[in-house]
Amino acid sequence: MTKHVTRQSDLVGQLEGEGFRVTQATISRDLAEMGALKRHSSDGLYGYTLPDEPAQSDGSNETISRALAQFARTITPTGSLVVITTPPGAAQVVAGAVDGAGLAGVLGTVAGDDTLLVVVDEQVGGWRVAKELERIGAGR
Repeated sequence: MTKHVTRQSDLVGQLEGEGFRVTQATISRDLAEMGALKRHSSDGLYGYTLPDEPAQSDGSNETISRALAQFARTITPTGSLVVITTPPGAAQVVAGAVDGAGLAGVLGTVAGDDTLLVVVDEQVGGWRVAKELERIGAGR
């Protein structure tokens, strides 16, 4: 069955209506892992779409590259943190992609609605991870 989903909270409601117990955080991580992106469909509606091929978890940066390219508005290092701003509702998608990428020095992420913090090992430094995230998001 195909349904148009514009918000993660809508998907949570639909799944709960089908008897599945899920949280918005779980949905966010799952969407990022599957490579889901928010975009306009052929009928002009804005919502989540899945790639034709499932996302591969072979260590490639494709998922994080797409998430950063589409959603990251700013990437700002500060000490052992990197602050990434996104459009409303996209921070958790980017956080899931960053967490799943296994980047050196990244200890984890904390996401809100439109901002996420990437917690970085002090020995690596936020500026180094920010530069790597910028490089990945630019597709280089």
